[in-house]
Amino acid sequence: MPKLARLQDWERARGAEPDSRTVGVRPLRYCAFLSYSHADEAVAGWLHDALEKFRTPSSLAGRMTHNGAIPKRLTPIFRDRHELPASDNLAAGIRDALDSSRFLIVLCSPAAAASRWVNAEIDMFKRHRPDGCVLAAIVAGEPFASDVPGREAEECLPPALRQKYDRRGRPTSKRAEPLAADLREDGDGKRLGLLKLVSGMLGVGLDDLVQRETQRRQRRLAIVAAASLAGMAVTSGLAVFAFDSRDEARDQRREAEGLVGFMLGDLREKLEPLGRLDTLDAVGSRALGYFEKQDKSELSDEALAQRARALTLIGEIAFTRGNLEGAERRYREAFASTGEAARRYPDDPQRLYDHAQNVFWVGYLAWQRGRPDEAAARFREYRRLAERMVALAPENNDYRREVISAITNLGTVLMDQRRFREAAVTYQASARAAETLAAAEPRNLEYQKQVIKALAWLADAREYAGELEQALATRERQLQQIAELQKTDPRDMQLHRDAMTTHRSIGRLLATRGDLSGGIKESLAGVALSDTLFRVEPDNTEWLQANVSGRFDLADLQLAAGQIAEAASTIRSACDIVDRLAQRNASVTDWNTTKRVVCLTSRARLALRQGAPAEALWLARQALPAARRSPKPIDRGLLAMRSLSVGSNALQALGRRDQAVALARQALQSMPPSIELRPSDKAEVATLQLRIGNRAAAQQLISSLAAIGYRHPQYLAAIKEEERT
Repeated sequence: MPKLARLQDWERARGAEPDSRTVGVRPLRYCAFLSYSHADEAVAGWLHDALEKFRTPSSLAGRMTHNGAIPKRLTPIFRDRHELPASDNLAAGIRDALDSSRFLIVLCSPAAAASRWVNAEIDMFKRHRPDGCVLAAIVAGEPFASDVPGREAEECLPPALRQKYDRRGRPTSKRAEPLAADLREDGDGKRLGLLKLVSGMLGVGLDDLVQRETQRRQRRLAIVAAASLAGMAVTSGLAVFAFDSRDEARDQRREAEGLVGFMLGDLREKLEPLGRLDTLDAVGSRALGYFEKQDKSELSDEALAQRARALTLIGEIAFTRGNLEGAERRYREAFASTGEAARRYPDDPQRLYDHAQNVFWVGYLAWQRGRPDEAAARFREYRRLAERMVALAPENNDYRREVISAITNLGTVLMDQRRFREAAVTYQASARAAETLAAAEPRNLEYQKQVIKALAWLADAREYAGELEQALATRERQLQQIAELQKTDPRDMQLHRDAMTTHRSIGRLLATRGDLSGGIKESLAGVALSDTLFRVEPDNTEWLQANVSGRFDLADLQLAAGQIAEAASTIRSACDIVDRLAQRNASVTDWNTTKRVVCLTSRARLALRQGAPAEALWLARQALPAARRSPKPIDRGLLAMRSLSVGSNALQALGRRDQAVALARQALQSMPPSIELRPSDKAEVATLQLRIGNRAAAQQLISSLAAIGYRHPQYLAAIKEEERT
């Protein structure tokens, strides 16, 4: 594997002639542009801070090098997607920052190598600034690992970083060997890696910089020692002044903590509906940054509580961006802090409230990662805390709202276990409680939103339990309430997200009644809303998940309506989003198993409609391993059934009837026993039972579907085809 050029060899590699970048160039706004995947956000934050705080040794400042005059400070550093203004034109802001930066620093990791955004930034810099210099800093993975079969996933260098560009900014077929520092502990380490980057930016030798940094540290220690001796002589004279300063510092700290409280409270509530993660992240980071500079042993209980709230907020942002490791680290740190506060003050409802938020998030992460037992235990603890809050402060409606959320969480566990009727009863209770709370304070928008969310869960449970008419009525009522709230604040992105999923569900429900045109119309409205949300915040993985589910639902309806070209486009865009999500985090089971299987089986069904059964069979076989990777037994069985069922259809289309029947039997055997089946699952099972010749079992399912009014055209066509064969 080729080695990277070492930063201390830059002078020799580039020669001693003056650099043309310093002659006749317009002034640059940024010293460097920092490009990174948000999976490496913690390292990016450290590096950004370290570079901007670095002070050039006075003996070097002002010296002329091939990079020009050595500056005193390496500021400002542009941090990608952290310092952009609130603008809809993200590409223009990035391009302007890249064009205005002397250096491009790329944090290299497998996540960065897979990020099309990082690659696009490198490509843009190399094209627009062929005279600029790109610096690499390795944080994970291995450079050029993609050259070694079987190690492609370890590649840390984005493709554009590995490709050489000519003097006009045009990519060539030659490979580039970027100059890199290794920030890993088993490499250069953070301190030496930082100095390597700095030496390259200043245009001085690394040894020279290290030596002067060491001399500066020694001088600093000598000054501290001398100051300590001198301070001992005047300590008594400063005692009175110290008491006065202490009182003034206490007042300043109280004022600062009041401002932090506003940032984490009222300001956050005003910003959240806008859906801008970068703005919310800035609020949490600034608040946490204040506390990191304080001596934790001197922080008041209220200050410690505020610090925990800042950690929770940053955890939420990391979670929404798909950085589950970063989110869990923040949540557990906050969990430990709020848990201790709740233990010390068991009768303080606010302490219990703060702790309950982290209990929920730790549980929700467990649920996302396929650990349902841990999630259920956390959700039960969350409900216990919520009920204790209400018992301590029965007049506080915010605490009553937490009880509603706790009930909803337990309903989610029931849904995960395919106990749809029990879940519907649970959601009915939470919806009634939410409506009572909203009626008591009709001007409280958060309480009105709680009703909308409760109705959403209730509608899903009713749909999956086969109560199709009730589910449709619930969704239509929910959509009406969303429209009313949007009159109050049309820019509320949370309401746009709720409207997106509601249109998607109404489209699906209309299709079950045989209304394909109405279903497609509603599904298209949902997809249009999802595109609006993406333009507002492309890093919000919660919105992306809803987006991809809506597109797959739309593709199902388009295939059923014979809109093959439209379905192909919809499936392609949905699968692109699945790839993007899967690259962000391999531990989210829904992204890497369920969504992957749906992508592959949707492509297989499309291939069948396009007259390519061999391709459909290949895709179905690719879906099966992904289905079997699901950590949840119920999901594992249902996903395997779906994959095998599509494979059986492909074999049938190829004329291999016996093999099609055998695969249909295998699909039925994969189905988990003793679980409630959604109407769509019943429809698929009925088709499989007909294929293997079990008409009695098939007829029982067909009759039950007819009783609930299930008339999906795709299902009816499949049943008719099987009865004919």
